[in-house]
Amino acid sequence: MATSSGSSATQINSGSEEALMDERKRKRMISNRESARRSRMRKQKHLDDLMTQLTQLQKQNHEIITNINFTTQHLLNVESENSVLRAQLNELTHRLQSLNEIISFLNDDHGGDDDDDDKTSIDFTQPAVADNIFLNPFHLAYLNQPIMASADNTFQY
Repeated sequence: MATSSGSSATQINSGSEEALMDERKRKRMISNRESARRSRMRKQKHLDDLMTQLTQLQKQNHEIITNINFTTQHLLNVESENSVLRAQLNELTHRLQSLNEIISFLNDDHGGDDDDDDKTSIDFTQPAVADNIFLNPFHLAYLNQPIMASADNTFQY
């Protein structure tokens, strides 16, 4: 009888061990499923975050490209205006040089007495005499024209 009770105790022990193993296996399987679900959720959240970041970076990239295009256009406008101003500067410098040459000519040749070594400059506030009317640069019509310069005719060859 002792042998039969030992074998039934072993069977009960084996049965309870199997039930305990099945319970552990079931708990581990539930835990693994829950862990896999959490892992999928983390992966989906990371993917959503990356998609949001991608959208933001594309928007920033578009804004930067727009800003670069605007700045480039502004640069071209400033360079064009600078070219016009340089042409005007050259024209005004040339005119000033011409006027200074005329004044120097008038002062050297017609500005004072022939006997006097101390030459005086012409007084342009006094009316000019008939023989000096063509020598006075303020009576020359072409010198009283406005100075015009534009980008259209600045670089014509």
